[in-house]
Amino acid sequence: MLLRITIKTADVLAYLHVIDPSIIHRDVKTTNILLDDAFRVKVVDFGLSRLFPLDATHVSIAPQGTPGYIDPEYYQCFQLTSKSDIYSFGVVLVELISSKPVIDLRREKSEVHLANMAIAKIQNHELVNPEIWRTSDEVARMRIAMVAELAFRCLQSDDDRRPTVREVLEGLVAIENAACDSCNKAEDAANWLRDDSSLMHNVVMSSSDTVIGKWENRTTTSVASQ
Repeated sequence: MLLRITIKTADVLAYLHVIDPSIIHRDVKTTNILLDDAFRVKVVDFGLSRLFPLDATHVSIAPQGTPGYIDPEYYQCFQLTSKSDIYSFGVVLVELISSKPVIDLRREKSEVHLANMAIAKIQNHELVNPEIWRTSDEVARMRIAMVAELAFRCLQSDDDRRPTVREVLEGLVAIENAACDSCNKAEDAANWLRDDSSLMHNVVMSSSDTVIGKWENRTTTSVASQ
């Protein structure tokens, strides 16, 4: 279910980034990803969002956002890009697989920020919630490992090394499809995910209905509370 939610969220961001002018959310975090009773996704709180011309490389603007989710390159250089949302989304991915708070002053100084912890520990299972890992079968563990790999790419300090939102969306869909039949398929998808040349193909972009679709009731739930 969480993987499906991340796919839908990436789908929303893909739509926002492809329209002209595109929209950079600037505050992508779990508490801004709401679900209705049918677990349909709605990305909310566009108070910090900025229009972004498709032909622009960046927008110079003072950094704003939620601590722990802010792109460090944007924070240091005051240059907002579409990859700033990708960094924040990478933090969301790590938050979901680890079940750890984004900021925790009780952790070691170098790991107060979850993103820093992830960069250091994402290559092993220490980052993953032990309960999730213990109760997962082999295929599910393969999928978790692939999500961790994708998150690692999103969290690169140099935004040129981060994937685009279209690449993220396609990667998540591939991960979801990987576990349909066997671990062999999962391994094939893992190899495919590492092949940057394949990531720009066969992406199905979202429609505006994903972002502003009608709600059948007033009940919403934050992903962070799931």
